[in-house]
Amino acid sequence: MSAQYDIVIRNGRVMDPETGRDEVADVAIKGDTIAAIGQGLGAGETELDASGKIVCPGFIDLHGHGQSIPADRMQAFDGVTTSLELEVGAMPVGPWYDLQAERGRVLNYGAAAAWIIARMAVMTDFPLEECVEPLMAMGNASKDTRWSTDAATNEQAHAIADMVAAELADGAIGVGIPNGYAMGTGIKELVWVCDAAKAADCATFTHVAFARNTDPQSAVEAYVRIIGLAGATGCDMHICHLNSTSLLDIEHAVTVLKKAQDQGLPVTVEAYPYGTGSTVASASFLRSENFTDVTGSQYSDIETVRNRRRFTSREDFLEVGDESPSELIMWHFLNIAEKPEHQDLLDMSVTYPGGAIGSDAMPWIKPDGSLYTGEEWPLPSDVSAHPRSAGCFTKFIRDYVRERQLVPLMEGIAKCTIIPASVIEKGTPQIARKARLQEGMDADILVFDLERLTDKSDFSNMVQPSEGVEHLLVNGAPVIRDGLLVEEARPGRAIRR
Repeated sequence: MSAQYDIVIRNGRVMDPETGRDEVADVAIKGDTIAAIGQGLGAGETELDASGKIVCPGFIDLHGHGQSIPADRMQAFDGVTTSLELEVGAMPVGPWYDLQAERGRVLNYGAAAAWIIARMAVMTDFPLEECVEPLMAMGNASKDTRWSTDAATNEQAHAIADMVAAELADGAIGVGIPNGYAMGTGIKELVWVCDAAKAADCATFTHVAFARNTDPQSAVEAYVRIIGLAGATGCDMHICHLNSTSLLDIEHAVTVLKKAQDQGLPVTVEAYPYGTGSTVASASFLRSENFTDVTGSQYSDIETVRNRRRFTSREDFLEVGDESPSELIMWHFLNIAEKPEHQDLLDMSVTYPGGAIGSDAMPWIKPDGSLYTGEEWPLPSDVSAHPRSAGCFTKFIRDYVRERQLVPLMEGIAKCTIIPASVIEKGTPQIARKARLQEGMDADILVFDLERLTDKSDFSNMVQPSEGVEHLLVNGAPVIRDGLLVEEARPGRAIRR
């Protein structure tokens, strides 16, 4: 008897957050599409046993800075099938998408319009051809900091908004607004940029302007700005990493945001389950003279990613930032191990009702600080990144769903699938076929063992893939099979407007 389907996943616990489906069933795949779900389906050319396992939509990460084959592979073991660079974005997006297609990608990929790159181009003549890796470009553009420190003139602000609008017309998924790296930005400019996003019916993805626990320019003030922009422009405003931008003021931030949402304002949030952030050493919010007073952190709470060098003083930190502005660093803004109240604060952000999980996964770097984009597997032992680059979603499911049971399983899966999808679906029609385990949808499917699912990466050994993902399919093609990477797999496709 000939096979009716290409792949059949047998006897798994099928869970679909959008419909609430939760039953033991088979899932049949034809090409890149889910063809049928039910009991006793016909034969497949490939049969995958999912007995005792969860079968659900693949996770969607709105906030992945890696955007490379090694980053994709590590995120695949974290359950991710779509990894999007939306906080910083890319510019110009057309060549960025072309480059990803040329390289080949394991996961689905996409980018927002990089507002901050538009600022660099308009205000400092920073060459766009040097922005292939936008996150690193932010660090390298530190010789002329007007893009970061100055308010744009009306003429400049209109030029920035026009560049953003052109990128949206070329397929960018919304607008990345890492405002915290350009604190000099004026509200008029942001209104015009949000107007451009609203006209394209898409969202902005904002790293809020201020990282302080004290007024003026507190994190709470930054959230009120976002709320005000949502009300003034009608633009969907998505807040990146609620945990790390709120610092020790998470409880107050959560209260303000919930009140705004209760009034119907289009504000959404994401968080990751770590009390440690990561950025570049030239980030202006880490260089202020009163950093320790306004954040509650010491410079000894900051360390480099590649060699875990702890800083001893502001002068020590500035020296590294001046010499290597794109140096990746980690900031331990919460002390989870020693202060239970800090765990409570983190939990408020991660369990925020209707909030998404977003990894803020960092690129993998070599010991000399350059990007690692090779195809060696397992990853070389000397490359590094924040542990969230390997174990964000699995850490969330392990800690918050299975072990501490703060979030029910179906809700936990929703925070990794349909909730992030809903943030971009209005302006990105492709996403309506993802984040759903339903007939006719894209076959981006995760099969995992709930009892074994766990993050393995930590701050002393970052290159350990997560465990417990049995199978991962991207557009119907296995990327992980029987817990092992399919090294030749490159089924990832572009997600764009």
